[in-house]
Amino acid sequence: MALIYQGGINRMDWTEEQFRPYVMHQFQDGRKEWLFDGFLFLEFSDGKGRRYAQGYGKDARKQEWEWLLQRLFEEGKSLSALDACIETVKKEIGEPEFRHRVVIGLPAAMFRQRDWGELNGKTLCFLYREDQVAATRWYVDRVLESFRNANYKNLDLAGFYWVDEDIAYNGDLSLSVSEYIHSKNLLFYWIPYWKAVGYDKWRELGFDMAYLQPNHFFEENIPDSRLEEACKESEKNGMAIEMEFDSRALSDYEPVSFRSRMKSYINVFKDNGVFSDLPIAYYSGSRAIYEMYKSEDERDKEIMDELCELIVERHKK
Repeated sequence: MALIYQGGINRMDWTEEQFRPYVMHQFQDGRKEWLFDGFLFLEFSDGKGRRYAQGYGKDARKQEWEWLLQRLFEEGKSLSALDACIETVKKEIGEPEFRHRVVIGLPAAMFRQRDWGELNGKTLCFLYREDQVAATRWYVDRVLESFRNANYKNLDLAGFYWVDEDIAYNGDLSLSVSEYIHSKNLLFYWIPYWKAVGYDKWRELGFDMAYLQPNHFFEENIPDSRLEEACKESEKNGMAIEMEFDSRALSDYEPVSFRSRMKSYINVFKDNGVFSDLPIAYYSGSRAIYEMYKSEDERDKEIMDELCELIVERHKK
């Protein structure tokens, strides 16, 4: 499952061309193969000062939730572009042996927010759990309606994603939301950061799938032993795991490339059977896979060939 940060005005447009290296990988020997079978669309901020998760500005109101929804279903971009990209690739390499699935991020109903807006004639106040749940249910319904109306050829909606990466702020609100998502026969996903509050209680919080973030890539002083520990921690808690890199993994990134840190994930995950045994979420920053696709540096092509070969092998098994 590839993480697609989409919505904020600071992001890529996510056109069909930009999705191409996420949908299909062309190896250096010319071979073309299907790549990611799952796509998580999520956003933390609109890029204009309003936030959909804790720590990114002022709380988003109903109008910003509506705006995010419009961005998600914008014609020629986002979901529409992904659907079109898959259709184009099918003409090149034939039908995939799987259906592509998407997961949609839910804006966080921020505890204590008083200016979200009205719903069914009532001004909601997020001091109250029932109002938080009502707003979130409303958004779920809007996504479901929009997804049905879009009638995508190549995309199935797998479920929704909880954008809060711990439970320190909104507590167990996810549990109430999960009941509604499950009533729609959909799944509920979560990707808590390393040792986040509540990470080991993910089932009790209502989630069907939780991916553990090792958070190794981002800091040079974190040793590779963190990755080994993350593999053990995910096994201990019945969790999936996240692969992490961003644009700093590019070989010519200045002032210093983090390529070796990306390589450590590949090596440790291979040694611990992650690629064969666990679901994996792929965090690649806002656009790292696209930037590697555009790169002329052979080292970037080599590391993407190595990673993508592992993904392709998973499909064939």
